[in-house]
Amino acid sequence: MTDGVADERRQLINVAYRLLGSLAEAEDAVQEAYARWYALPEDRRDGTRSPGAWLTTVTGRICLDVLGSARARRERYVGAWLPEPVPDRAAERGGGGADPVDLLVLDESVSMAFLVVLETMTPAERVAFVLHDVFRYPFAEIAGVLGRTPAACKQLAASARRRVRDAGPAAPAAGLAGAVRQVKEAWEARDIGALVDLLDPTAVMTADGGGVAGAALHPVEGGAHIARYMVALAERAPGLVLSERPVNGTPGLVASLGGVVLTVASFDLAGGRVSRIWVVRNPEKLGWWVSGGAGAG
Repeated sequence: MTDGVADERRQLINVAYRLLGSLAEAEDAVQEAYARWYALPEDRRDGTRSPGAWLTTVTGRICLDVLGSARARRERYVGAWLPEPVPDRAAERGGGGADPVDLLVLDESVSMAFLVVLETMTPAERVAFVLHDVFRYPFAEIAGVLGRTPAACKQLAASARRRVRDAGPAAPAAGLAGAVRQVKEAWEARDIGALVDLLDPTAVMTADGGGVAGAALHPVEGGAHIARYMVALAERAPGLVLSERPVNGTPGLVASLGGVVLTVASFDLAGGRVSRIWVVRNPEKLGWWVSGGAGAG
């Protein structure tokens, strides 16, 4: 990509990841949008007033199709499906590369807590909400993506906004970092009592192993149950090393064995205690962590 449209890739990757919750699928969607752009006759490309808007519209439509088919795929998925976690490579080594993970802007709209809420939306709600509320695209343009009227798109975004509001506010980064550090220390000490104190009594832990890595097939509910489960895992995994690392831009924990990342965990708080834990163990979703930058493909 040698013309000006190459500069749109960062924006398109950011839009597609928030729409799909998968960096691999986001990259595929963006590549397909570029393929369609270059398949246009040259005079059509030259006559396009805003190539960026054209690419965004096409990327949005591709993502909409992927979201529709993903529902059927996830019904066959083994256990819970969670969004693909991404490291903050810019924070860890300076970033600046051309890999998709280097192009992501890691803000609250890619936190695991936020992406999980996006998963509760219909595909149309998600597209309308992400494009309008996150990226500030006007409803007139979103209508072109969804094939609906601007008024209908506005209603879809409002419905999605209610879902986000009902999920509650995001946890403050400082408080989350402290809680994550305490969870790490209690886990390393195999201290069930300390973990119970750190966890909300109604906390829920959801794990994604994809049928490939060992993981609870159903959410573990209740702080005491989660604490016992975590300590039992620690007893069965000698040599496992926990590290505090940003996960999707928020404080998280990464578990590795022999230098290979096996688990990435994200957290949320309620009333100062850990209320949600999302654990990704499916190796197909850990490619950016396992190989320190090589794609998961």
